[in-house]
Amino acid sequence: MPTLYLETTIPSYLVAKPSRDIVILAHQQLTREWWNGYHHLYDMFISQVVLDEIKQGDPEYEMHSILPMP
Repeated sequence: MPTLYLETTIPSYLVAKPSRDIVILAHQQLTREWWNGYHHLYDMFISQVVLDEIKQGDPEYEMHSILPMP
């Protein structure tokens, strides 16, 4: 299986409310489509730095629903 290293943008786009900015909205939609259709085809890794950054985000957006985090 190919390896994929996630950075903060992917989980952020997955859990964020739809943006009013059309470009960001398109990025969110494409990210969701990719996640729903293809994420299972990769061995995914995420660094501690990215996990720490995610944990500092808005708790309203539940990253735990898509990424197992300690």
